[in-house]
Amino acid sequence: MTNQKPLLSKFLSFLLLSLSLCGYEPLMMANELIPIGVVLDLKSSVGRVAERYMSMALSDFYAVNHNYSTRLSLLTKDSGNDVIAAAFAALDLMKKEVQAIIGPQGSAQARFVIELGRKAQVPIISFSATSPSLSPSQNKFFIRVAQDDSAQVKAIADIVKAFGWPEIVLIYEDTEYGNSLIPHLMDALQVIDTRVPYRCVIPPSSNNTEIIKELNKLKENYIRIFLVHMTASLGSKLFALAKNAEMMSEGYAWMVTEGLSSLLDPMSSKVIDSMQGVLGIRPYLNPSKHLEDFERKWKRNLTSIQAKIKSTTSLNLFGLWAYDTIWALAMAVEKAGMHSRFFKQNASGFNADLAALDIFENGTRLRNTIVNTTFEGLSGNFGLVNGQLEPSTFEVFNVIGKTEINIGYWTPQRGFSKDLKDSSEKAYSTSKDKLKPLIWPGYTIHQPPSRLRIGVPVKNGFTEFVKVEWNSSTDDTPNVSGFSIEVFFAVRDALPFPLSHEFIPLRLRNGSYHYEIETKKFDAVIGDIAIIANRAKYFDFTLPYMESHVQMVVSVKHDERKSLWIFLRPLSLNLWLTTGVAFIFTGFVIWVLEHRVNTEFRGPPAQQLGLIFWFSFSTLAFAHREKVVNNWSRFVLVIWIFLVLILTQSYTASLTSILTVQRLQPTFVDVKEIKKNGYFVGHQKNSFVKELLKEQLDIQESKLKPYETPEEYHEALSNGTHNGGVAAIFDEIPYLKIFLSNYPSKYTTVGPLYQTDGFGFAFPQGSPFVPHMSRAILNVTQNRSKIQAIENKYFPSQLTCEDQNTRISPDSQSLGVDSFGGLFLIAGIASVVSLLVYVFKLFYSHWPVLSDNNPTDSCWSNLVKMAKHFDQKDLSSHFFKGEESRVHVVANPEVSEPSPGIDDMQNHTRNSTKGSDDVVIHDDNGSLSSSSRHGDASM
Repeated sequence: MTNQKPLLSKFLSFLLLSLSLCGYEPLMMANELIPIGVVLDLKSSVGRVAERYMSMALSDFYAVNHNYSTRLSLLTKDSGNDVIAAAFAALDLMKKEVQAIIGPQGSAQARFVIELGRKAQVPIISFSATSPSLSPSQNKFFIRVAQDDSAQVKAIADIVKAFGWPEIVLIYEDTEYGNSLIPHLMDALQVIDTRVPYRCVIPPSSNNTEIIKELNKLKENYIRIFLVHMTASLGSKLFALAKNAEMMSEGYAWMVTEGLSSLLDPMSSKVIDSMQGVLGIRPYLNPSKHLEDFERKWKRNLTSIQAKIKSTTSLNLFGLWAYDTIWALAMAVEKAGMHSRFFKQNASGFNADLAALDIFENGTRLRNTIVNTTFEGLSGNFGLVNGQLEPSTFEVFNVIGKTEINIGYWTPQRGFSKDLKDSSEKAYSTSKDKLKPLIWPGYTIHQPPSRLRIGVPVKNGFTEFVKVEWNSSTDDTPNVSGFSIEVFFAVRDALPFPLSHEFIPLRLRNGSYHYEIETKKFDAVIGDIAIIANRAKYFDFTLPYMESHVQMVVSVKHDERKSLWIFLRPLSLNLWLTTGVAFIFTGFVIWVLEHRVNTEFRGPPAQQLGLIFWFSFSTLAFAHREKVVNNWSRFVLVIWIFLVLILTQSYTASLTSILTVQRLQPTFVDVKEIKKNGYFVGHQKNSFVKELLKEQLDIQESKLKPYETPEEYHEALSNGTHNGGVAAIFDEIPYLKIFLSNYPSKYTTVGPLYQTDGFGFAFPQGSPFVPHMSRAILNVTQNRSKIQAIENKYFPSQLTCEDQNTRISPDSQSLGVDSFGGLFLIAGIASVVSLLVYVFKLFYSHWPVLSDNNPTDSCWSNLVKMAKHFDQKDLSSHFFKGEESRVHVVANPEVSEPSPGIDDMQNHTRNSTKGSDDVVIHDDNGSLSSSSRHGDASM
């Protein structure tokens, strides 16, 4: 190496002298060449363009900076797009003591070369290795003068969100460059609820047959939205074959990432023709005078080299980054005062070349200088953050004709905008309205919709929900209609994106949708599908568009208004018995309280017994003639009359309701009665209700019978369980409404409601359409006028089960004891208290006298005497005193006023009659009569 330096110095002196004689003054000041290695794939369009751009960059830089004491000397090696060749090329350059290496071109090649650079401490500068797996922060001597591929992920996700694509297919090449971006894309798409059901991976070595095979797989899928992430060589082949497969026609949408977008210009016109309508993003090039001057120079010099590099006149982004790389490296070398100072590595290894690899003493200083270098480059402001270019504005374009048409911009701060200079809106936007109109594949302005294969169940009964018909025997296209289909159309129109669909008749297998959805035969099932937990194990449901519960329907009995005993219906049996007991007890209490003080409650035993019944029952019509004189009797009677008033009014209202409103009396009111008697139960064929009856209600499968149509329901219930029919049918309420609307007076629903979550649409698990469809269902169902119009169209005269229930509940028509328990309690307490007080006073006044008169009598004898005493009149009462006064007035009619000796006469009368049985009284007719009296009247 040292022997070559004198020769090199002599050669440089001769070269400078020759150039000075030819008029190249700027080179007179250069006194040291700095060797820089370049590793490119010179057979690729990027490699050829980059080599030319770097050559122009050297000329332009030193034309401006002719006073620099250093000059870059580029030593170029061809990697041939091979990882091993790139590694050997880099190793060979390091042996030549290059102070930095530009390249290699691919991410896979760069991974090996970066490791060599780390060992030799030589900066590896790449303008095209954009894989996110290559991180400058993890590799100190790796510098990326380009944007990381992951910088475009947020912009791609916003485009997908703007056009409302719920699903998208990723197509990428099976290389380090292709695979490393996919995890970042998946995460970003997951945030916006966009599903990636399929990923198409194409190796770079694939031939046309293999690519066509993959395209045919995509064509058979229902998804028509594709995102392509691959290099220009493979991408151009893919789009050409996609056009031949008619996948660049109307109904498809294609989008390309930055790597392919930045390389459209070098592609042939044939490839561009196959990409019409493609949507893409790429870093935005900010116009500048420097860029305009370079473009003019490029076009002027292009004529002589175009045949060699096969390039177009448009600028190439990777070439511009290569151009800026030369400028940044030239500045850093001059600023760092670099010299070729290597020293031998004192290490040994199995590989002789690696063991002998020199370490660049100033590698760290050069690397730090490059990272801190800033200037205005052709691609924009040059400034490295964490060892790579900082993400900036992206341009959104549409391939139309021979060029790409700009339709908007995306920035991390504002999202989409049509004009970067428009600062009126500062809010972040992901709306497609912020983009200009574009042309889709097939030269259409209509956004390609997602296309779904929708299964619709074929049933013989209850076709109001889903009806599948064929126009003719030779026509394979079904005509699908019904309430559920109409709701689906309304929901589809409410989606934020267009949705194309194909209805496919679906014949159920034992009532199951699992097989068809799990095998991806259908992308959704639309119809009257009940949302239940067992089905949720296999697929996802939308929000329900109609409520649904399971209930029992049974036959009704004859009209009980024609019954002879209808008048007993207002009150329950318990209330009738309770009322009867209360009547008798109240009558008895009043008789006890009035017997000794009121002649109207006295007489022969049969008369008194009849009075007990008569008096209390006569209060129903307030027709009792007997007067009560005891205050306790009046207290009891006031409360009792209030109770009777409430009871009679309630009875009248209930009886009126029974006689004026039609009542449907069900034959069965509880499924327990049906189970107990072993009766048959019906259900709809291919319905989950069968499992509900077996598992929740514990009905044996042998007692279950399936039916399909309302007519079959009618026949089974009419025949009854003993004539080949059933005692009851269980089904969901929407079906029962239809059945009852056809037979409103013959059947009715009874019993509890068994919970389900209603009717919804079924999708495969994880389908991105579910949240979109659910939100659209909410919009439709909350628009009551719209959903009501659909219901009226298919259910014009439907009877609601709520109306049925108001006419059914037989037990609720009869008033029970619970309704009047408080009143009965109050009346009972009043009666008992009054009776106890009266008995206590009676015993308290007369029991001691009886005990003193006959001390030897037994307790039973005293009780008998008390009973006889109770049967006697209490002449000390106010009522009997008034009667005696009226007797004397009748006996002496000429005496209108009491004489001064009236008291003596009354006393004489009492004494003379003491022990007598006859008392003269005045009856109601004014005649005198005698009454029998026993015992001591003073009591």
